[in-house]
Amino acid sequence: MENAKTTDDALSGETVKLTFTGDVTRSLLIVDDDAPFRLRLARAMEKRGFNVVAVDSVQLGIEVAQESAPAFAVVDLRLADGSGLDVVSALRDARPDARIVMLTGYGNIATAVAAVKAGAVDYLPKPADADAVESALLADGRPLPQPPENPMSADRVRWEHIQRVFEQCERNVSETARRLKMHRRTLQRILNKHAPRG
Repeated sequence: MENAKTTDDALSGETVKLTFTGDVTRSLLIVDDDAPFRLRLARAMEKRGFNVVAVDSVQLGIEVAQESAPAFAVVDLRLADGSGLDVVSALRDARPDARIVMLTGYGNIATAVAAVKAGAVDYLPKPADADAVESALLADGRPLPQPPENPMSADRVRWEHIQRVFEQCERNVSETARRLKMHRRTLQRILNKHAPRG
């Protein structure tokens, strides 16, 4: 077995592998700059039998795509150092049959069309769970994956989105309210409640 290429994660200081060391037919590249989400998804996909390399930047995503040409990829649209569409293009150049799913917290029709034109096979809004990601990656020509057994309720999806924007705004209530186009007091009431079930 060859030695795995690694780098240090700038935020956590942990060593991150950059090459696949197991079954290359189930090789999966995850590119997302949201560290908790990336690590949680990587662990969940490893439990489902994928050989995972998870990185946090366009630069590292392109490097892994060019050197290893993974069979599968999950790429966030907006990354700190650029657009995930650049990673999708590099993946398509390295391996035209790669199955790529684009993730985004900023879903709209224009970005979905751009992702599919760049070569993604599906487009999922964040937060996406591992079952939805696996279903999209392994879908065999069906136009849409099967709906999940227990999908998140609309209230839960709204709450998750608000929490994500709140964290991205460094827990600044006024800035979060401005970006979500809602009154600050309304946002404070929502933030003080517990997460809805489901």
